[in-house]
Amino acid sequence: MNFEVELKFAVNDPAHFSRMVESLGGEWGQPMFQVDRYFNHPARDFARTDEAFRIRSVSDRNYVTYKGPKIDTTTKTRQEIELPLASGAAAADAFRHMLEALGFRFVAAVHKQRQSNSVHWAQQNVEIVLDHVDQVGVYTELEITCEQAEVESAKQVLASLAKRLELRTTEPRSYLELLLQAEAGR
Repeated sequence: MNFEVELKFAVNDPAHFSRMVESLGGEWGQPMFQVDRYFNHPARDFARTDEAFRIRSVSDRNYVTYKGPKIDTTTKTRQEIELPLASGAAAADAFRHMLEALGFRFVAAVHKQRQSNSVHWAQQNVEIVLDHVDQVGVYTELEITCEQAEVESAKQVLASLAKRLELRTTEPRSYLELLLQAEAGR
């Protein structure tokens, strides 16, 4: 069973942050535009159970992702199951309609531009992303995907890398939570 171990931070100076990552040997990929459409379960409130269920569209590719509840308070560590869907906007719309027919309720769509990078740190491959999230701001996520037995080690590696990148205050909320709070504040 795969677990996603993640730390998220607001980024005040994206250019400076990008240079710091590059100094570790990382090379940024081309920006990708992603749309994450989130749904709520018909019989339980994912906001209360700390779960997430979404359709992610990246260019022409689509994925369905379930994220289980976070298992600790210092990182965003949780079980993640992601499966590919058929390609194209019509396939994403058809899957959305099927979910709604089953009683799932659309919550919101998170739009972001993402650049990805990978660095080798403390004998681990760490994915680093820089996200410009519409209506929310600029954030980075440091992530390791691992087996449950490796979670504690992965958390230590991410904390060490965050310190090296001068990232101080973690952001525990998801982009969906940040978006919903921003929309509620209008």
